[in-house]
Amino acid sequence: MGNSTSSALSKEILQDLKLTTHFTEDEISQWYENFQKQCPTGRITPEEFEQIYARFFPDSDAKSYARHVFRSFDTNDDGTLDFKEYIIALHMTSTGKTTRKLEWAFSLFDVDKNGYINKTEVTEICQAIFKLIPKEEQAKLPEDENTPEKRANKLWAYFEKKDNERLAEGEFIKGVIENENAMRLIHYEPAKQ
Repeated sequence: MGNSTSSALSKEILQDLKLTTHFTEDEISQWYENFQKQCPTGRITPEEFEQIYARFFPDSDAKSYARHVFRSFDTNDDGTLDFKEYIIALHMTSTGKTTRKLEWAFSLFDVDKNGYINKTEVTEICQAIFKLIPKEEQAKLPEDENTPEKRANKLWAYFEKKDNERLAEGEFIKGVIENENAMRLIHYEPAKQ
């Protein structure tokens, strides 16, 4: 493999990423350069991804959340992310409430990748989300969502399922779209400085 191909992003991937994300060609190319520097192999490991993610959340512990995000974007299950998987990960976790974002959120919550979400998985992701929230913000949370378990209970209640039932992707997306609060509970938005 000559280096000529790896130093520049292929036109196909660039076009593809422009279509699937809202990023500009310049942004994507800039990130690709940084990506090449940080990951000369062209692959990101879970550890490297955690470090990248930690920069977005300097005041909290993003480790377990980053690991779940990584799992949800490692679409071919090879234990690494390539540039395309990486950019789509950044895009999905940073942009508007589209169906695609909710499809991604579903895969985030589907911890064992079996195509369904159960309450245990919701609780696990809520625990990871909670670690993203800085301590002083946690202190200001409403009474019914100020622990990961309460957050999970509140979120699960929107889907009108018993604790031992499971949730399919379509039900998840519908439940979140119909409930502004559910939308807010499935992720953590750092307060804009």
